[in-house]
Amino acid sequence: MNPEDRIQQLTQELNQHNYNYYVLDNPIISDYEFDMKLRELQQLEKQFPQLADANSPTQRVGGQITKNFKTIPHKYRMYSLSNAYSTQELEEWIQRVEKSVGQHAQYTCELKFDGASISLKYIHGKLAEAVTRGDGFQGDEITTNVRTIRSVPMQLNGSVPDELYVRGEIMLPLIGFQQINAEREELGLEPFMNPRNTASGSLKMQDSAEVAKRPLEAFMYSVQGQNLPFETQSEMLQFCRNSGFKVPDSAKLCHNIQEILDFIQYWDVNRQNLPYEIDGVVVKVNQLYLQNELGYTAKSPRWAIAYKFRAEQSQTRLNSITYQVGRTGAVTPVANLQPVLLAGTTVKRASLHNADIIQQLDVRLGDMVLVEKGGEIIPKITGVNLDLRPENAQKTEFIQHCPECNTELVRHEGEAAHYCPNEDGCPPQIKGKIEHFVSRKAMNIDSIGTETIALLYDAGLVNQISDLYDLTHQDILPLERMAEKSVNNIIDAIQKSTQIPFHKVLYALGIRFVGETVAKKLVDAFPNIDALMQASQSDLESVDTIGNRIAESVCNWFKNPNHQQIIEKLRNYGIQFVAEKSENISGILEGQTFLFTGKLTQFTRDEAKEMVEKNGGKLISSVTKNLQNLVVGENAGSKLKKAEQLGTVKILTEHEFLDLLNL
Repeated sequence: MNPEDRIQQLTQELNQHNYNYYVLDNPIISDYEFDMKLRELQQLEKQFPQLADANSPTQRVGGQITKNFKTIPHKYRMYSLSNAYSTQELEEWIQRVEKSVGQHAQYTCELKFDGASISLKYIHGKLAEAVTRGDGFQGDEITTNVRTIRSVPMQLNGSVPDELYVRGEIMLPLIGFQQINAEREELGLEPFMNPRNTASGSLKMQDSAEVAKRPLEAFMYSVQGQNLPFETQSEMLQFCRNSGFKVPDSAKLCHNIQEILDFIQYWDVNRQNLPYEIDGVVVKVNQLYLQNELGYTAKSPRWAIAYKFRAEQSQTRLNSITYQVGRTGAVTPVANLQPVLLAGTTVKRASLHNADIIQQLDVRLGDMVLVEKGGEIIPKITGVNLDLRPENAQKTEFIQHCPECNTELVRHEGEAAHYCPNEDGCPPQIKGKIEHFVSRKAMNIDSIGTETIALLYDAGLVNQISDLYDLTHQDILPLERMAEKSVNNIIDAIQKSTQIPFHKVLYALGIRFVGETVAKKLVDAFPNIDALMQASQSDLESVDTIGNRIAESVCNWFKNPNHQQIIEKLRNYGIQFVAEKSENISGILEGQTFLFTGKLTQFTRDEAKEMVEKNGGKLISSVTKNLQNLVVGENAGSKLKKAEQLGTVKILTEHEFLDLLNL
């Protein structure tokens, strides 16, 4: 057999044996036989390097060094899940889902793995790229390290789409975690705190050979791409299994709330018998066309929710309460605690949220308090052990003046937080606004971090966001820890930010309630800064999803003379205050609004969005008096009924919509 054929044969055999062992847990050859085949393949690849493949089984052992992990944008955004902490919240979510789609839905229940999220890209069935979740929009490329994980297939089984993105979680099983810590203790090293952080840290190690030594596993639960060969979440999971991925058999198709609650109750009790950690159950609408109809909020899918198991609690002493001022002026009380171990990490501080929570808990200095991790992430105080309260404990009174600038605090009607109104003179607000302005999702001035902002502020060089564009090389170089190269990087990054598009600039301004999604909506409606500044509150409220609170906040922000000066200064520096013109195919749909509902069979929702926008039309998210056209697919529900009741909405089939475009 010639070397090329032998390499191909060994590759296929070793991939199958890896699958048998790490996915099916059913090896059919001994470890020795496997090692002999692997050694033969290594020797052949060394002898004939031109025949070696990036996805060869020999890459499982690692050996490549990665000093800098490249940042890669996600083609399909990786959203985070909204959480439910009670059966009532879960029932309310199901009611919202079924009211929105106008029909009863099926649900898949899956275990919520406590690991590190990953996106795997496959081209023609071969692993091409592995990227961490990052901020959901982009992450770090860690392909070399992920190739060492035996349960990640290098080559997919069967017929699959040409381009595929598979999402999942990288886990460290408990037994593997214990083995790693035993080895570290033998070497006199500090043990790792928990499996999740260890798994996440392992993926960013520079030496892939070290990653290969850690018994990481990958559990997959989602697939993104075009022309996918399934119509439900449960079919998607089976597709993953058939393609060679490891997918636990615990997932269940449920038809009502009781079946969902039974699944949750079973795993809340039996999770301690699992070989890995879970922190809840993920409930998803099973039918993919309903998922598409429900869509997303700015942060989460509306068709999925994570039911979180009750968090671990610990008891410790409250030593003091301090107050932090955020960039919006919101003042947050922080509990400083006697250090306590909680869910694998040492907790020294916890949020007390606001004055109402302090009053509700009646928490006092010296109290023994119950602390838990809300959603297993942010520590919070949930109660007080009154039996252990010191006799002289004084009732906690919320501060009346800003701890940073001594301005008297205000509390707006209907809001829980206290605010410092001195937004242009309060140091943490000023620095916080600048931090927000330079952040990745805003102006992306990545050479300026928190410490640099503090240096610039303390030196009197930057007191508001527009001051960044006055900075010179001579201003920055004398500052502490500043070298020629870092100064050049800062100046270059500031200059580069003048090309950031208008919707990101608007988000970067830090107007209260104007997040990324709202900024895009406003820019779509008011394509330049002057139009937006001149818009009345009623003009703003006419924009889809913009309510009274957002509109009032935007109007008030632009009325502020200091903010008007900042805008003019930024404009003079060439900041983008005009929206980029979309490359429309035509203006056939100019001035018309559209909404799509039901299961679409002639095109996808993404294609529908593109067709509307490229032909001058506008998409809106709900049936209101502003909707002119409702395009109806199969199994249309409540949106169709509401449109019929309004009587002003034109009802179109998919074919009729295509006819509008002469397609």
